[in-house]
Amino acid sequence: MKQSPRFRGPSLILVAIAYILVLAASLVSGALLRHGAAFVTPFAPAVKLQAFLALSPTAARVSNFFLFGSAVPLGIFAVTLVSRLRFMGVRAAGTNIALFGGLTAALALFLSGMAGWILSLPEVLASAPVVKALAFFNFLAGGVLYAVGFGLLAAGVSVTAYFMRFLPRWLVVLGMLLAISGELSSLSLIAYPANFFIPFTRFVGVVWMILVAVFLAKDSAARVASDHSESA
Repeated sequence: MKQSPRFRGPSLILVAIAYILVLAASLVSGALLRHGAAFVTPFAPAVKLQAFLALSPTAARVSNFFLFGSAVPLGIFAVTLVSRLRFMGVRAAGTNIALFGGLTAALALFLSGMAGWILSLPEVLASAPVVKALAFFNFLAGGVLYAVGFGLLAAGVSVTAYFMRFLPRWLVVLGMLLAISGELSSLSLIAYPANFFIPFTRFVGVVWMILVAVFLAKDSAARVASDHSESA
């Protein structure tokens, strides 16, 4: 009896959960260590940004440490997801688009985490122009660049899954909505209201990651069972 090959790689579900947990640690630690202080966006005056960051440098340091760390499971998720699709027989440009998008999103988190960590240093906080520049870089990397990259990841996977019928149609539609939202977030560079697309892409995106991981695991298991029955 011929034995069907098995995909050898990390569990997509476990990697997605790891990403969500580290991302949550970034958000929760930042909120707790601020001791109730209201978050100040990069669009606020430089003096207000300086005062906010000087009040809670530990919050900036710890939350951005976890933000930096969240890039690792996200990158592993993207690489593993693309590897699994190729293992399942996909030979299309969509997998390359997904890989490019996933690695771009991971790089964005690395850059955002580093910029945010630098903002916790007293020497940096002494210069209002430097604080303003780094705060915007932190926002652009972790917000806009991340959302654009994640949108490409969702687009590449969703288009491929639609033609190969790996995912249910409603999940493909959700993925395409994330893709559109991610790309529209780039309009934040010219129109402030477009910032709405960034949190939508980020938080709905983690739900999409889990669902994709679950359905691909089911589909892969079903195919292995089918191969076994045919070769028996």
